[in-house]
Amino acid sequence: MADAAVRAPVTELIGLWGVAALFMVAVMSAAWGVQRGTGQGGWADAFWSLGLGAAGVGVALFPIDGAAPSPRQLLAALLIGVWGLRLGLHIAKRAAGEGEDARYARLREDWGRGFQAKMFGFLMLQAGAAALLSLSVLVAARNPAPGLTLQDALATLIFVGALFGEGVADRQLAAFKRDPANRGKVCDVGLWAWSRHPNYFFEWLGWCAWPVFAISLGGDWPWGWLALTGPAYMYWLLTQVSGVPLLEAHMKRSRPAAFAAYVEKTPSAFFLRTPRR
Repeated sequence: MADAAVRAPVTELIGLWGVAALFMVAVMSAAWGVQRGTGQGGWADAFWSLGLGAAGVGVALFPIDGAAPSPRQLLAALLIGVWGLRLGLHIAKRAAGEGEDARYARLREDWGRGFQAKMFGFLMLQAGAAALLSLSVLVAARNPAPGLTLQDALATLIFVGALFGEGVADRQLAAFKRDPANRGKVCDVGLWAWSRHPNYFFEWLGWCAWPVFAISLGGDWPWGWLALTGPAYMYWLLTQVSGVPLLEAHMKRSRPAAFAAYVEKTPSAFFLRTPRR
């Protein structure tokens, strides 16, 4: 009887995670339709960010057994909701006001006439990625430890610091692009002198907060260790798949001399390091 009582909430949490996954399939299906109608693949990233933020709020707050949300659930929902809104609206503004994102423009060129079919499959993979990331939020929010602890405070500090750092990097890049004198150059000011992709670094750092929320060092919440999948997957995604490699390949093609000089001065592609003089 006791074992059944332990298993029931876990079963319900797995079901909740499955609903979040189906929600992201619906979101990214809508994203495919919008990018097809507009010819701007960058809208997919806005849908992904806003959708994952909404899914995160859902897995954090959805009531199970009629229980009121704990302070940790409320905090997790607030943080992932703010993250999704900030990033999603930032990308939406860029998609509405600029040409197609270089990564999607390259895929459009490489895939040719099969672009739309392959793009749909690609966005379904993104839906799966979002479902995996939402698992970190779920097990963090549902950590049953009573009240909020110093561990929660540390996790919040990491998350807020990462959110602030990513916002600063985005604003510095936007300001650099707005200056006509920088046309054809590579942004190397502010945080962009410390890393070639500081926005990606801070994005990854934010996902490192969820294991700090989730992991119980006393062993009371073994499911919390699943939150490590979030930062591990995000690091792989940003450094090996759709982030750094695609953008740097684009810069090598579009402005080879300027990018080579930038790499010489800013050797770190991801982590923050003191710039070379």
